[in-house]
Amino acid sequence: MSAPTIEELEAQEQRLTLDSFTYDDAWRLGTLLVELARERSAPVAIDITRGGQQLFHAALPGSTPDNDAWIARKRRVVERWHASSYLVGSRFRAKGTTFEESSRLDPDVYAAHGGAFPITVRGAGVVGVVVVSGLPQIEDHALVVQALEALTNK
Repeated sequence: MSAPTIEELEAQEQRLTLDSFTYDDAWRLGTLLVELARERSAPVAIDITRGGQQLFHAALPGSTPDNDAWIARKRRVVERWHASSYLVGSRFRAKGTTFEESSRLDPDVYAAHGGAFPITVRGAGVVGVVVVSGLPQIEDHALVVQALEALTNK
């Protein structure tokens, strides 16, 4: 799996804008992520929040409490930048630096590693965050994108 470009990451966010995002949508997205992760025997934790409220959380076999800490750190990056955690980290790398070196933020609180994606609603902007943690960052990100693509095609 090759790393997506900044342009590809930005296009994903544009394409995966939703018309709405309800409690039922959170459940559908979360259960879809669980199904996709189980197909891969992926040891991940999955989390979905909207407006600061946790709407979905699941921890699959092989995941650990550390995954929950990563979820919180990656989610904070999306909440602060309104962009996927992978895109934020990629933008720093494109400038020849890293998020940790140049953001001036505590790496124990923020992590610009792939796996957190903004839930964006047309006309409302970013309303929440979906996060996967437990795989290499490119795979965490790809799993979230796959699930959002499936949700938007229904």
